[in-house]
Amino acid sequence: MYYNIYIVLQIKNMELGVYMKDKSAINLRKSMSRGSAEHETKVSEHEGDVMALAKKEVITIPPSTSIKEAAEVMLKHKFRRLPVTDSGSGKILGILTSMDILNFLGGGDKFSLIEGKYHDNFLGAINEHVKEIMTRDVKSASHKDSINSVIKTMLEFNVGAVPVLDDDQKIVGIITERDFVSAMAGVLTDELVKDFMSENVIITTPGTPIESASKIMVRNKLRRIPIYAKESEFSTTGEEKLVGILTSTDIIEFFGDNKYLEHMSSNSALDVLNDKVTEIMEKEVFTIEPLTRLGDLCEILKENRIGGVPVVKNNELIGIITERDILKAIYI
Repeated sequence: MYYNIYIVLQIKNMELGVYMKDKSAINLRKSMSRGSAEHETKVSEHEGDVMALAKKEVITIPPSTSIKEAAEVMLKHKFRRLPVTDSGSGKILGILTSMDILNFLGGGDKFSLIEGKYHDNFLGAINEHVKEIMTRDVKSASHKDSINSVIKTMLEFNVGAVPVLDDDQKIVGIITERDFVSAMAGVLTDELVKDFMSENVIITTPGTPIESASKIMVRNKLRRIPIYAKESEFSTTGEEKLVGILTSTDIIEFFGDNKYLEHMSSNSALDVLNDKVTEIMEKEVFTIEPLTRLGDLCEILKENRIGGVPVVKNNELIGIITERDILKAIYI
């Protein structure tokens, strides 16, 4: 299966009344261009078409930006990552992702910044420069790359976005999983959710501390966890029930919007990070049926600006599907 995303974008930009797809990447080119045989190539051979999908206005931050300020910028623009660039040359130095912040908040080795350098002083640690926790090994693309090569990079290195660089290593765009999902909304009409969802779903409970939830997400490279209740407070039947979902964005919002200040009785990081996920989780959960078409799911994700949903059948959680899974469906 192969989707010619470049052709899909061309058609959408022409504002045709229907969305079209091409699994062979040849027939559609024949019908549209009637060009010579050497031009009847797959999108993976169409050099430079990455810029047809990449966002060209990119918000970046200098390495001296505080972690707190960066979280506020991410929250304001609803971003999950921010490229970090040199103030003088404009060249990329790293990228700060929501997972870097979760790692810092107890999820992994970057928590040592709070424990070690700041001796559990949370307010001091969140004013540290982002260069201390950003990802330095940035997977990027050239402005001359094809869309297909970018998808390959994102899947191979398990990253949700890649900055697009020019010949001087300066950022000229950024392309994310969400961009691909938006492009394929209404296009994937044969593929079903059940064939691409992840069946092994990691869940947690409303009483899980934010620190522990961050640890689960970082260790398992997850940006969302369904929340199941076992307490009568959330379930009148006494049975387990899906009562919410926690995303990396929810945690960023908790800190970027200064909500943590309402819960602090000291400067201790543990004082903040021991707050329960029930305080910040999304209680209104979008779910999807396993026989839903991927193109329809893309529409839902696009309209609601979310990156994944639990899959349910007869009110039972049977899987979860994310933008990453949809990217795999495009690339197969």
